[in-house]
Amino acid sequence: MTTSDFAAIPTTTLADLLGRAQVMDLGVRPLWAGMPRLAGPAFTVRCPAGDNLMLHAAIYRAEPGAVVVAEAGGDVEFALAGGNVCAVAQRRGVAGFVLDGVIRDLAEIREMGFPVVARGVVPIPGTKKVVAPHNEPVVCGGVTVRAGDVVVADEDGVVVVPADRQEEVLADARRKLAKEAAETLDEWEAAHRARIEKALSEQGFQG
Repeated sequence: MTTSDFAAIPTTTLADLLGRAQVMDLGVRPLWAGMPRLAGPAFTVRCPAGDNLMLHAAIYRAEPGAVVVAEAGGDVEFALAGGNVCAVAQRRGVAGFVLDGVIRDLAEIREMGFPVVARGVVPIPGTKKVVAPHNEPVVCGGVTVRAGDVVVADEDGVVVVPADRQEEVLADARRKLAKEAAETLDEWEAAHRARIEKALSEQGFQG
């Protein structure tokens, strides 16, 4: 098993298995339409509001296939990265960025096809003054992310799979997807209707 195996698993399936605590808030979203599903081990970064030094340093330190995950102190006024940083990250094999902050140069990033999940876009760059360790636990989108956790992002959201549960979750997800694929819509509808009617009856609904 490799973390790239999670690229075949929708975030909806992972969310069903892991629950709300491992799902980032809806403000952390793919920034360009048609972005492919992003999946890989987290390389974690902490940047104080207004400063992007450690994110820029991360593109030279993250292993190929890693997802750079940044906590940014709630800052949405200064960009963590722009087109050149994303181009270098892509060239060095970084799988993508998941940022609790904002970027700039979206058109360039979209054109190069580099996956970026963030809170939005702003044209003003941050400063480069504050040093902090890499690969310490960070909070991104309300979820604690540790180095090596598997981060999966697609158009439905971002889910964090704890590193020590990777194999279990991947196996459960594959079983769930296989079961769903084998079920016809008629079968799903019959089971769904029975479940809904039972819930309504238990609550005394008479309509």
